[in-house]
Amino acid sequence: MVEEIAAYDPYALPPEDVQEPPTSLWAALRKIGPGIILAGTIVGSGELILTTGLGAKHGYVFLWLILFSCVIKVFVQIELGRYAISSGRPTLGALNELPGKGRGVHWLVWWWFLMMICTVMQLGGMTGGVGQVLHLAFPGLTERSAAAVAGMGPLAERAITARPEFLWALATCLTTMALIYHGGYRRIEWLTTVIVVSVTLITVTAVIALTGTEFPIRATDLLSGLQFKVPSSGQMAAFAVFGITGVGATELFYYPYWCLEKGYARYVGRNDGSEAWERRAKGWIRVMQLDAWVSMIVFTVSTVSFYLLGAAVLNPQGLDPKGTALIDTLSKMYIGPFGAWTRVLFLIGAGAVLFKTLYLACAANSRLAADFLILAGFTPSANAEERLKLIRRLCLFFPALAFTFYLFLHDPQLLVKIGGIAQAATLPMIALATLYFRYKKVDKRLTPNWITDILLWIAVISILFVASYMVPSQAAEAIKMLNGLF
Repeated sequence: MVEEIAAYDPYALPPEDVQEPPTSLWAALRKIGPGIILAGTIVGSGELILTTGLGAKHGYVFLWLILFSCVIKVFVQIELGRYAISSGRPTLGALNELPGKGRGVHWLVWWWFLMMICTVMQLGGMTGGVGQVLHLAFPGLTERSAAAVAGMGPLAERAITARPEFLWALATCLTTMALIYHGGYRRIEWLTTVIVVSVTLITVTAVIALTGTEFPIRATDLLSGLQFKVPSSGQMAAFAVFGITGVGATELFYYPYWCLEKGYARYVGRNDGSEAWERRAKGWIRVMQLDAWVSMIVFTVSTVSFYLLGAAVLNPQGLDPKGTALIDTLSKMYIGPFGAWTRVLFLIGAGAVLFKTLYLACAANSRLAADFLILAGFTPSANAEERLKLIRRLCLFFPALAFTFYLFLHDPQLLVKIGGIAQAATLPMIALATLYFRYKKVDKRLTPNWITDILLWIAVISILFVASYMVPSQAAEAIKMLNGLF
């Protein structure tokens, strides 16, 4: 029990846990994990729904931009990890020490709270998406369940008749609660690794298998997507590509927490100014960098695979996945080239993609929300055991809140878009905060080389430029969708 509690205390740096960093590549690879959890969060609704939709609408033209987006934002992620490992502070605790705090909690911590509420709407979209998937995969079971619910009264009967995926969404919510309530870091890391590797292999296999169908991906198609061009009619889509692919604002907030729970900061220990501490810090930061780049390869391969499926299969047929027919349209990526038998395979894979992002985001939000409640003074300063209890209560709260959002705003694409807008508006703020940590807070002995610094600045400037254009237009589109809904 003590080990489980300690694993949930991101601030604990006990001297007995200090470890020397691994000295070989194989030993370092055995110590990675936070990035895989992050990849599990990244490859979710954005990739399955929005990235595939972009490929369906615009073909191969944005392939180069997806690759750029997936790679460049990792430099921001690494700098946040560097500061967390060297200081032992998670994201919200670090942001709370930024200049301009005033009384109480820093305004950027409050901004995170507002963004988090919007991204829970995005999780509501995933809950509904999983519900759609399971209803399509098992329609007979849905009918039997609906018949059982009909005895609850005419209101329940009308609700189930109008939205048969409702029961599956509810089951998804309850399963998420059960999975993360007692889920410590090790279980989350193991389960995520299995799902991420399986989904990635299935998606890559599907892309390769297109060669033998009527929708082959030719070398000329790939080259056309690497020409650094943006069509005049697709400029806003280009901004959306950068915003939804790769590491987003939520993942940047999450990553330091997973690094701390993995134990990187505990292995380094408190900064006593010694050469031994410097050696340990540099070694474990190298492990974190390896972790970040391995995860980048994983989520880039998955993202590109979803995009290519949309461009190669849906685009030639003029299919645009949206609305209540979203999942059914996406399933045609497999049905068209491979036959009707692959529909169930796709539905299972799509459900796994959405579900793993749902449970990982709820698990991460529970940790950040516990930190927020303590920083804001809404709950007494907690020791490790009290923090664990608070996190577990929040592990029940967030899946229920996501389900509630889906209950009232039942368009998964709209809910995903609202979360995407909130992330796009927050991304510049966390990027600028990262620059502050890099130049003002990180121990000078641990600062990166000049090449990494240049790439970090390119990432931050790109984020600022894209957000300044994307947020207003995406907000207007979301408002229009809301008006149409009501």
